[in-house]
Amino acid sequence: MKILCVSDQIDPLVYSNTIKQRYADVDVILSAGDLAAEYLDVIVSTLNKPMFFVIGNHHTKLVYDDMAYETHSTGAVYIDTKVCYEEGLIIAGLGGTMRYNRGENQFTDFQMYIRMIKLIPALLINRLVRGRFLDVLLTHAAPRGIQDKNDKCHMGFKCFLWFMRVFKPKYLIHGHIHLYDLSELRTTRYHDTLIINAYSQYIIDTGVNI
Repeated sequence: MKILCVSDQIDPLVYSNTIKQRYADVDVILSAGDLAAEYLDVIVSTLNKPMFFVIGNHHTKLVYDDMAYETHSTGAVYIDTKVCYEEGLIIAGLGGTMRYNRGENQFTDFQMYIRMIKLIPALLINRLVRGRFLDVLLTHAAPRGIQDKNDKCHMGFKCFLWFMRVFKPKYLIHGHIHLYDLSELRTTRYHDTLIINAYSQYIIDTGVNI
């Protein structure tokens, strides 16, 4: 299985005439936030693959306007505080950032923990039916102390660490942390979870179906 992850920056390799050829073997698209709806539209409509997304602290109009982006005809699905199953992949979403100026889609760590609790019933059902809680936690912010930064805006959520220890997703995919050198470290292992910074674009090739 191949997963195309995008976040925060329009990537010229994705936003090009060769997108269909370059990413023809992608099975699922995940957006970790802060990308304009028009860009997501191009990706999902050109590749004709399922897309799931959360939003960050920018482009919040995607869901706060009168019509949510998930209602667009392209079929991208907004999964904030939801759990979805697609192509054998169990995906849960938690968008937003640490609260730093009381803007939209900003939360304290306690508020994010409360939002996280909404996922638990579906996760328990997955454990009973499919033998695992989930495969991917899709977020905008990073976990606290892992790939985050010290300033309030870019600080990660401590509750994500608890979530990974308890529910053991194979991947936590986040955005928000810009990489000015794309050769910088993008992956970090935390217990059973591989944490991936999806800034710009990143391909996960699991090798086999999850």
